[in-house]
Amino acid sequence: MMASSALAMAKEEVTCPICLELLKEPVSTDCGHSFCQTCIILNYVSNRRMDGVGSCPVCRVGYLFENLRPNQNMINIIKRIKELKSIPEEKEKVFYCAQHGEKLKLFCKEDRMTICWVCERSQKHRGHQTALIEEVDQEYKEKLQAALQKLMENEKRCDKWQDDLQQQRADWENQIQRDVEYVQMELKGLRDLLDSKESEGLQELKKEKEEVMEKLEESENELREQTELVRDLISDVGHQLALSTMEMLQGMNSVLTRIQVLRLKQPQTIPKKRRRTYQVQDQVQDLNVMLQAIQGLMYVRRYWVHVTLYANNHAVIAINKEKRQIQHTSYYKRNLQISKTYNLGVLGYPAICSGKHYWEVDVSRKKTWILGLNDGLCVQPQLHSISEMGFKVKYNSSVKQRGNYQRKYGYWVIGMKNWSVYNASDECSVTHNSSVLALSLSGPPSRVGVFLDLEACTLSFYDVSNFGALIYRFYEPFFPHTVYPYFNPMECSEPMTVCGPSSSISVETQSKE
Repeated sequence: MMASSALAMAKEEVTCPICLELLKEPVSTDCGHSFCQTCIILNYVSNRRMDGVGSCPVCRVGYLFENLRPNQNMINIIKRIKELKSIPEEKEKVFYCAQHGEKLKLFCKEDRMTICWVCERSQKHRGHQTALIEEVDQEYKEKLQAALQKLMENEKRCDKWQDDLQQQRADWENQIQRDVEYVQMELKGLRDLLDSKESEGLQELKKEKEEVMEKLEESENELREQTELVRDLISDVGHQLALSTMEMLQGMNSVLTRIQVLRLKQPQTIPKKRRRTYQVQDQVQDLNVMLQAIQGLMYVRRYWVHVTLYANNHAVIAINKEKRQIQHTSYYKRNLQISKTYNLGVLGYPAICSGKHYWEVDVSRKKTWILGLNDGLCVQPQLHSISEMGFKVKYNSSVKQRGNYQRKYGYWVIGMKNWSVYNASDECSVTHNSSVLALSLSGPPSRVGVFLDLEACTLSFYDVSNFGALIYRFYEPFFPHTVYPYFNPMECSEPMTVCGPSSSISVETQSKE
């Protein structure tokens, strides 16, 4: 009883004098009385005096609205009262029927809820199977334990799935990060190039602007002087017109003389046709061509394959499979005839039968080389190696006899001699006879990309060191069923290296200065 009485007294202390409810967001006036914030605001609006002073609803002492302040002490008391009030209410809700006020002693199995004896006889639960709470206690504990066991198993499955998702997330993040680094690496050189071209163009335009602005400023200064002179005359003429007739006529000679000697000169302008827009357009066009070439190179690099070199057992050819290098090692035999260089060729495997395939070769140190595709009839390996590597290679005596690299002998190749002569062994588009076509390159390529597209029946060669510019493209509607990458170091002793995807370098590091 004492606790209940204390609680009632406390509630009275924190009751709003206006709404007679527990204070909500309590604020206090200058006189110390507390009210709900909403209540005192409404009271102030309806009862304030002309000077803006409000009157306390309890003691009628005046107060200023801006002096209203939150009462933290009241807020804390109200919070404690609500906590004390909720404890017995919650206990009653657990053990007594909220609808009938009777003790909850029964359990309805159909509705799975505790009920009182009145509920059992009501329309809602009539005919349902019921039992005393004590009787179903163990039964439902066992059901809950079984459900808990199943839930724990499901939790383990969820944890495993979570681990799988996290692993997949990590794999995807790593893969995408590698792709991001590859794209950044590939495009860094392009961005630097564009920045350089932009800087050059902007510097040139800035210089042109300074020259034009200087000339226009001179014209503006001259025009400003003329304009001031005309305005002075306009002012003087207006002044003369405002004078009496005698005064006007007395000053007429001076004004008219100044007007007569006035000679306006049109300011000099800069014709737009003098602007060198064609230079900017040419630069943009060159960059567009370069961008298209780089975009083409990035596309074919998606089909990069690992190529392994197959030894041809020639005495003067050394193959380093680990470094993927081919090197001519004969330093004492300098006068190899072209008719014998066919035997220096090295094939790459696995064999290519379909699809799209791309590989790159570093020839930066070589002055002579031949690269491309072969049908596998150019090399005569030892017989015990044939079955091991899966090659079905036959010796083509006609190549040895004829000594050329023509399509009819199973060669689709381009080559370089003495750093400057570039050729492709192809058929003439006019006569359809086999011939050596001269190629025009801006400089020796340090890295050559080879792209075979058997679906499109094309074999393309790219100058990777020149932003992926196309060197030459073979169109062959009837490629053999099986072909191989072909590498020939010729008589140059410097190595040629078959590059892997991991050795891909950006355009910036490959580009010629």
